[in-house]
Amino acid sequence: MRPGLLLTTMAAISGVPALVLLLLIATGAAEPGPALAGLAVVLLAAAALALVWVWDIERLTETLRHAVMENSLALSHAAGAPRLPPIERITRAIERLARTLAARAIQVEHLLRATETIVDRLPDPLLVLGADRTIRRANEAARADFGGDIQAVLRHPGLRVAIDRAFTQGSAETADLTLRVPVPREVRASVLMMDPPLADGGRAILVLSDRTRERAVERMRADFVANASHELRTPLASLMGFIDTLRGPAADDPPAQQRFLGIMAEQAERMNRLIDDLLSLSRIELTEHQPPSDRVDVAEVLHRIAAAFEPRVAARNVQLDLDLAEGLPLVTADADQLEQVLQNLVDNAVKYGPQGGRVRVVAKLPLAGRWPSRPGVVLSVTDDGPGIPKAHVPRLTERFYRVDKGRSRNAGGTGLGLAIVKHIVNRHRGQLLIESEEGKGSTFSVWLPVAAERETAR
Repeated sequence: MRPGLLLTTMAAISGVPALVLLLLIATGAAEPGPALAGLAVVLLAAAALALVWVWDIERLTETLRHAVMENSLALSHAAGAPRLPPIERITRAIERLARTLAARAIQVEHLLRATETIVDRLPDPLLVLGADRTIRRANEAARADFGGDIQAVLRHPGLRVAIDRAFTQGSAETADLTLRVPVPREVRASVLMMDPPLADGGRAILVLSDRTRERAVERMRADFVANASHELRTPLASLMGFIDTLRGPAADDPPAQQRFLGIMAEQAERMNRLIDDLLSLSRIELTEHQPPSDRVDVAEVLHRIAAAFEPRVAARNVQLDLDLAEGLPLVTADADQLEQVLQNLVDNAVKYGPQGGRVRVVAKLPLAGRWPSRPGVVLSVTDDGPGIPKAHVPRLTERFYRVDKGRSRNAGGTGLGLAIVKHIVNRHRGQLLIESEEGKGSTFSVWLPVAAERETAR
């Protein structure tokens, strides 16, 4: 207890009555004996009251100090409770307020941690920018996608313009960017101003949404429509031209009519194949996310394919060899789609291989290290044709992509066969591998997972 505070409080309490008694003694209005006795009583009472008052004030001060230090649970109980009822009520109110504030502080801390976790787990890269446009915080996606190149991203001219405009106008801004680091990608940048600022001083949030895949899909769709319309326009133009010829100059020329009708039949058949392939590709894409569940014997499917191609290979004097390993397990597949894959691959090998060439179809267990580690079967079709330049191999499964457009059209190809193969293999959760060397032929291999054994009913 501080003596100075005690004397000051005692003087404040006893000052007026003590001064009155002293004046009475000085003026002779009161007997000195009784007056001095009264003065003594006043001083003693003032000392006692000052002692209690100062004690309670110090307890109240201690309570406030502990409340500020967030240690209010043992406040007055550790040093003694106040003795004056008003001070005691004030102390209890402070304790309740301190506990409430402590509980709210814990809730706020939990909310802040939850917010930080949510921001860090967002799938899109997110940056928090300070008033000086520097990065205050980056979430996990931003660190994973850009790493040490985040500062280089912020220096992009288009992004700098969007950030400066957002800070100047206080509004949300967006910008479409093409970033070159760390890999080429197309990004939609959104700058959102924070008013009031965040707890860490952040003034703006920058979200970088990767739109590379979406833009690629948009371009693929546009290319698909353009290519499909082009592929249909050519035979349609031929049919219309021959119809006009048959109606006009060749109206009375039977030999010309027969020749033109034959060409028209070929063009109509080409359109029919194209439409069939387009419809087939659409159906496959609709179910690509649903893997098949049937158990299929690949050897049986390959024997059916070989029998169906006998007239074709005989017409081109092609030797079709089947090389099937013994005891191949069943695969998880859609039998019709698997047959479609093998038909397309064998058809390409026969169609684009040399007259009198050889096509080899192999079914075997995969070699370790080249294919997925889980059990599977590899089906491959090899021809001895002219081969495919390496620059074209990665694009062979694109719709309407042809290495030699004139040769493909003359051979009756639609440019969709390998795209159909790719999507069917994707649906089967398999893998497609294309190997080719100019002058030595090509090999198209498909890996399919082995079917799980079914439990037999007892």
